Amino acid sequence: MQLQEFKLSSKNINIYAGYVLPKKVKGFVILVHGFGEHSGRYQENLVPMLLEVGLAVFVYDNFGHGKSSGKRGHCPSYEALLRLLDEVLEKAKSMFPQLPHFLYGHSMGGNLVLNYALRNKTKLSGVIASSPYLRLAFQPPKWKMIFGRVMLNIWPSITLPSGLDPNGISRISQEVERYKADPLIHDKVSPMFSLPIIEAGDWAITNASKLSVNTLLVHGTGDTIIDFNGTAEFHGNSNATTLKLFEGGYHELHHDSCKEEVLLTIHNWLRAQL
Repeated sequence: MQLQEFKLSSKNINIYAGYVLPKKVKGFVILVHGFGEHSGRYQENLVPMLLEVGLAVFVYDNFGHGKSSGKRGHCPSYEALLRLLDEVLEKAKSMFPQLPHFLYGHSMGGNLVLNYALRNKTKLSGVIASSPYLRLAFQPPKWKMIFGRVMLNIWPSITLPSGLDPNGISRISQEVERYKADPLIHDKVSPMFSLPIIEAGDWAITNASKLSVNTLLVHGTGDTIIDFNGTAEFHGNSNATTLKLFEGGYHELHHDSCKEEVLLTIHNWLRAQL
């Protein structure tokens, strides 16, 4: 599995991006990682499954994440996040213009792919949202929310600890330790990154009825980071979604003890779309 890197720059920020090809390309998927992490964390479990389906997999590290440049935990704007996703999608379409194309997003990436599908007329073949960041499962301190809203207009790039508890990502202790030891993972977030994401999550739930793309939603009921009820509410407001809840599953289902069932669910859904 050889990652072919390609150059990409957005808002004068260098973006780390690349793609992996299956033996026979039947379509492609854009993979969007979660907040604080990076695309390299999907190479072991998720990417091989997607290749097995016959999909070319395009990955990138978002602004201020992983191997991309930019201040850690900060982005130019929510619109810039969607625009960057669109740029990667256009790159993939230029390589495979006639093939089915999918979006796959985890957590923050799930927020982005759902909002992209709702706000753009691009003809996607399908969307997969894993533990999508539509609503937090915990309430941030009131002072932090007030401070963030004030700073959004004064100093939008200031960063604070995100408050994410690494123990909530997986029931497998080794996965938690790997997360903690990863030098490319950070715990910083700016008002410009956090508040628009929260607002976009609420907006997506309210406007889910406008979704016209076949979409698979997967979420664990034991997720203490992102509320699975927000995902269920999105599903209840849409006629285009399939929802699969994994009892007791933690935030990163592809790294959790139920990962085999999760990957099989996604594999079968993709095969059905193709």
